[in-house]
Amino acid sequence: MPTSSGAPLQPCMLLSCDRLGRKPMLSWCCLQTALAGTGTTFAPTLLIYCSLRFVTAFGIAGIFLSALVLMVEWTTTSRSAVTLTVLACSFSAGQAALGGVAFALRDWQTLQLAVSVPFFAIFLISWWLPESARWLIIKGKPDQALQELRKVARINGHKEAKNLTIEVLMSSMEEEVASAKKPQSGLDLFRVPVLRRRSCPVLVVSFSLLISLYGLIFDLQSLGRDIFLLQVLFGAVDILGRATTVLLLSFFGRRTILAGFQVMAGLSILANTLVPPDLQTLRVVLAVLGKGCFGISLTCLTIYRAELFPTTVRMTADGLMQMVGRLGGMMGPLILMSRQALPLLPPLVYGIISIASSLVVLFFLPETRGLPLPDTIQDLESQKSTAAQGNRQEAITVESTWF
Repeated sequence: MPTSSGAPLQPCMLLSCDRLGRKPMLSWCCLQTALAGTGTTFAPTLLIYCSLRFVTAFGIAGIFLSALVLMVEWTTTSRSAVTLTVLACSFSAGQAALGGVAFALRDWQTLQLAVSVPFFAIFLISWWLPESARWLIIKGKPDQALQELRKVARINGHKEAKNLTIEVLMSSMEEEVASAKKPQSGLDLFRVPVLRRRSCPVLVVSFSLLISLYGLIFDLQSLGRDIFLLQVLFGAVDILGRATTVLLLSFFGRRTILAGFQVMAGLSILANTLVPPDLQTLRVVLAVLGKGCFGISLTCLTIYRAELFPTTVRMTADGLMQMVGRLGGMMGPLILMSRQALPLLPPLVYGIISIASSLVVLFFLPETRGLPLPDTIQDLESQKSTAAQGNRQEAITVESTWF
């Protein structure tokens, strides 16, 4: 239920984020998670318990979505990989910490309170965050955008931001504002050719990646008796894997890393089918290796996804991809249930799907390494010429400095 609850209500979050803003959505979801999570502890019946868990997961999905987009739109292209990797590592740190907290607090009600009450403090902190200046400008609120930009510049120690005016701000975003005035909807992701060529492959990759990931996560009990230790190991290797993503992205393109580690994760799952059940240590090592590869793939996909779509539809696109990914997360445990009749079917499906989706990345998605974050659909259409020009400039530079 926590995996699936975000999927059917994702369109509501998308509309709220696009109309109300990234920051209000983030604050509301934090409060919703805090209230529903705390209420779950005192649920008198199973129906109320399940309903509150549904609402809690809906709030957590909104936190993921709004926090991700807010960080992307406040980060320069050169540092977006580092920023999103830090965000991904925080998720993994939480996963590792959950294993330790669950080991210390064996009572589920105490554990539920321990993980829910902190969201009240996070709700208060979220009001200090600045709203996305990109979103404010596109929505016709340049005065507020200027205030947010000066606020952030003051925090970062840039005194020259005092000279920034609305005229300068609007002139630099003139094309984006003009494009935003055109009526746009989520259907543009499939109606506009340049968006359709990106949306369909990313949907397939998101669905496939989370099928295999959740299948691996929900199969923890078959890897050993101490599920608390396995949870900590999964979180620790996830942090290590995600932290290396920044280093990998500085040397390789998005497509290469995403496809390569999907293949490695799929091979780890397939290799585990050949290991006898008696060799539990080797099975755990392969599972942890696969989880680490999935962590790198997910971090790369998060960065890649933000760079593939323009600001005008980024929230809608990211929400749609997360919704489809959650549907894949629902399918993962369902496929695992077939293990009772066909023991080898789930790992074969997880491994083959992961490898097959890597081919989709290589053959159908463009490379975005070094390209500026697009704000409009026109920016996407001009990225090919920009990339070609960048390659020619790089060749000229290499040739002129060759010894």
